[in-house]
Amino acid sequence: MIKSEVVKHIESWAPKEIAWSKDNVGLQVGSLKGRIRNILLCLETTKYVVNEAIKNNCNLIISHHPLVFKPLLKIDTSESTNSIIIRELIKNDITLYSAHTNLDFTKDGVSFKLAKKLKLQNIRFLSLLYSNQVKITIFVPESHIEAVSKSIFSAGGGIIGEYSDCSFRIKGTGTFRGSAASNPVIGKKNNFEKVTEIRLEILAYEWKVNEIISAIKKAHPYEEVAFDIYPLRNENVNFGAGAIGILNKKMTEKEFLKYVHTNLKTKVLKYTAGKGNLIETVAVCGGSGSDLLSLAINNNADAFITGDIKYHTFQDAAEKIMLIDAGHYETEIHVLDEVKKRIEKILPDKNAIKVLKYSKSTNPVKFYNN
Repeated sequence: MIKSEVVKHIESWAPKEIAWSKDNVGLQVGSLKGRIRNILLCLETTKYVVNEAIKNNCNLIISHHPLVFKPLLKIDTSESTNSIIIRELIKNDITLYSAHTNLDFTKDGVSFKLAKKLKLQNIRFLSLLYSNQVKITIFVPESHIEAVSKSIFSAGGGIIGEYSDCSFRIKGTGTFRGSAASNPVIGKKNNFEKVTEIRLEILAYEWKVNEIISAIKKAHPYEEVAFDIYPLRNENVNFGAGAIGILNKKMTEKEFLKYVHTNLKTKVLKYTAGKGNLIETVAVCGGSGSDLLSLAINNNADAFITGDIKYHTFQDAAEKIMLIDAGHYETEIHVLDEVKKRIEKILPDKNAIKVLKYSKSTNPVKFYNN
């Protein structure tokens, strides 16, 4: 299997285009050409991760956090740890690919996996992404409507939530007059024609537009294909930030703390008490999700779990919602299981290519117990 095939599969689930605009997702070091030997998954790339990749004959590392975040002005291997890592990656012909905020913002990504680790039910996004969809309207002769619509669906158009092949169709009359240089499929040159056509409307992601238009033109019988593209401000139910769900049974705040500690295998939890109600509705955001606190409150969550919470954010939450800091690493690490499962599904031979998770912790935060 080629490296680019694995990356294409990941990006069909977590498209680069949904990532935060200032993020650096995708290829970090190396090339996506060439066959895969083995794959190593990690949250961040350290020299220890690279050493383990070399030891296990891995020539593809997939990390969550990008190694290269800011533009590199130079690679001086005597100065920067990152430069040393990059040198070792290149030297050993190892490709590094990162899926960061695009993995945060997709279904079954970081926050969904965290919610599932807590065994929440009826999981949905806490905040939906918006303004990344368009409506494409095409006018198709009745005889070719199925061929054109099938081509659009195959190119990724017509997806709404858990539904695919979505479209709306209205029958009407199209008119045209071909010039002397035209070659009309229906009617004659220089003649005013009326044709029964279908107005076909589909929803599409912005980043799929070129691929869909190309597919339309291949399937459409006309020389000149009439279509419109409308930008939308709709919320996109397929992508968002954070997650919210329901516990199987209500718990006291004390019981819930123990539950979180056990399920996430955390060493320590920082928290502030909420209203004192039983905990049932729980909001989560893997990594640093304090910005979603007000949304968690507005969605009537009894508790909100994330990482990197500041002192004053705890103050803002006090007696409004139970706010728990379970750690940045501890709320993100579980997504590697989902990445591993999805990659293994497409491997032609699971015995030939191994998908490994880094065997140790890359968490830079340590805990002292006297």
